Amino acid sequence: MRFAIGDTDFLLDGEPHRVLSGAIHYFRVHPDLWADRIRKAKLMGLNTVETYVAWNAHEASPGQFDFTGGLDLGRFLDLVAAEGMHAIVRPGPYICAEWTNGGLPYWLFTDGTVGIRRDEPQFLAAVSRYLDALAPILVPRQIDAGGTDGPGGPIVLVQVENEYGAYGSDPVYLAKLEAMHRAIGLTVPFTSVDQPMGTMLEDGSLPSLHKTGSFGSRSESRLARLRQAQPTGPLMCSEFWDGWFDSWGEHHHTTSAADSAADLDVLLAAGGSVNVYMFHGGTNFGFTNGANDKGVYRPIATSYDYDAPLDEAGRPTAKFHAFRSVIERYAPVPPLPAAMEPGGSGVLHDGPGADTGADAGQEAPIAPATDLAVQLDRSTALRTLLPQLTSWTTHETTPTFDELGAASGFVLYRTEVDLPAGGVLTVGGEVRDRVLVSVDGRSVGVLEREHHDRAIALPPVTGTLELLVEDQGRVDYGTRIGEPKGLIGGVTVDGVPLSRWTASPLALDPMPSAALDVLRALEPVGSAAGADVLAGPVVALGSFELDAPSDRYLALDGFRKGVAWVNGFCLGRYWSRGPQQTLAVPGPVLRAGRNEVVVFELHASASRTVQLRVEPDLGHTEA
Repeated sequence: MRFAIGDTDFLLDGEPHRVLSGAIHYFRVHPDLWADRIRKAKLMGLNTVETYVAWNAHEASPGQFDFTGGLDLGRFLDLVAAEGMHAIVRPGPYICAEWTNGGLPYWLFTDGTVGIRRDEPQFLAAVSRYLDALAPILVPRQIDAGGTDGPGGPIVLVQVENEYGAYGSDPVYLAKLEAMHRAIGLTVPFTSVDQPMGTMLEDGSLPSLHKTGSFGSRSESRLARLRQAQPTGPLMCSEFWDGWFDSWGEHHHTTSAADSAADLDVLLAAGGSVNVYMFHGGTNFGFTNGANDKGVYRPIATSYDYDAPLDEAGRPTAKFHAFRSVIERYAPVPPLPAAMEPGGSGVLHDGPGADTGADAGQEAPIAPATDLAVQLDRSTALRTLLPQLTSWTTHETTPTFDELGAASGFVLYRTEVDLPAGGVLTVGGEVRDRVLVSVDGRSVGVLEREHHDRAIALPPVTGTLELLVEDQGRVDYGTRIGEPKGLIGGVTVDGVPLSRWTASPLALDPMPSAALDVLRALEPVGSAAGADVLAGPVVALGSFELDAPSDRYLALDGFRKGVAWVNGFCLGRYWSRGPQQTLAVPGPVLRAGRNEVVVFELHASASRTVQLRVEPDLGHTEA
């Protein structure tokens, strides 16, 4: 089969073809749920699934690639093909996506000499190695891989770079990047994407790349600007923004289903193709969320629900039905199973760990689920678990996360001080991103990047100063991509530099089994006064029984800030400032019988009880 770009249309084996695509990021969805989400994209009337490829997830260390489990891109694409759908792949190397560092590996930046997203030899060499690793996955899964008579694979389009016109204008870099994609054996058409504003479309592309737009409203004028930049070829919005992401401390973003559907209608009526961003957003599990910094640092929340047609729980929303009604005016749509009708359960698969197949459209029997309270009856101070979580090194000044080989999470810094009169601790440059300050195990306070904090008063102390630093998400957009994390500029007290530090990242994703064994061996809390409270930094464990697994949502009412795990799977960060009030627990993470939940609380909680809820709570909206 062949897929090509014609004068006015995409061409599938020579016939006009409209791309109706939706974005699903395999790295934001539990792999046992991929097939379910793909099937639901088809049920909305889509014929294509689009995904970014997160370079930093696959190459966490230079030259060491991982394409297994939740990173098995090949399996994801095979599931797309099994549904009879096409695929659009966007390998980057930069993806933004509100993903930590915009998908670029932190180690690219450690020596400060690599010039990213431009014609720079070290960067291009690293990208070449990355593309070489992708070749065995992508090349045989192209639509033309089967020759002129064979069925081929699902991939019909590959995007080169991502919104480059908003970042730079280096045609030499783009040309070399395009050539590198071709050199690994990619033969399908290549695209670029930029907002139809200013000169972004021209700056971010080449004549050999098919230009597409990114927008979520004013479709008519956006398409007109796209046509001005590219007089021939199919019109396509390859990022039709149907919602938005959430940042900690803000409201949960929602958009009007009716307004989004109306703009989609305008786009399709003009003959355009589309990729709905997002069809299903998923979750920033672990420490994978990105951040923005346009003068004020804003970390992205754990939920990536995006107010998409398929919500974080994998259920159809009003937007799903509104979009489906628009799509069926322009293309055939499959029958909608009762489970996907308004008011239906949204469950199509035979249990939370099963792939959809021939019976995917049939609703499986669902046992009624209820909210479940879980007592965290075993707990210990973080410092008790440090032997299992740390690997200390010594330094004259505070090393960055990057120098310690820590891509994300937490680093603990220690030094001995003799301050009989106390003093003012100052970070010389910038706090990246949040610091818990303590002396001899007693909490002093917090320094927050968001507040531009750099100084804090210390009490009189002779003993150990501890600084627990949290990377709350690497910036994913703009000129601050790749900045180091930690205590930038060194640390002083009353202007005198502190030296002789020991430092260690905390091993939290996954949490070592040795640390879990320590927690399990603890005696459960009794009924003594104060037994129901948790004083942080503290790690607590509880267990619960389930008759059958199903998607749940962990609520931590009364807790302030930290990280949670269920059965060893890192759900991500929670924060009482919201907006989200629950963490998604994918059904495949749970099991019939005994399950465990672990919570790392940084501050304090007046309760040891958490809840496994049936419904998510993503927080207040602007309205």
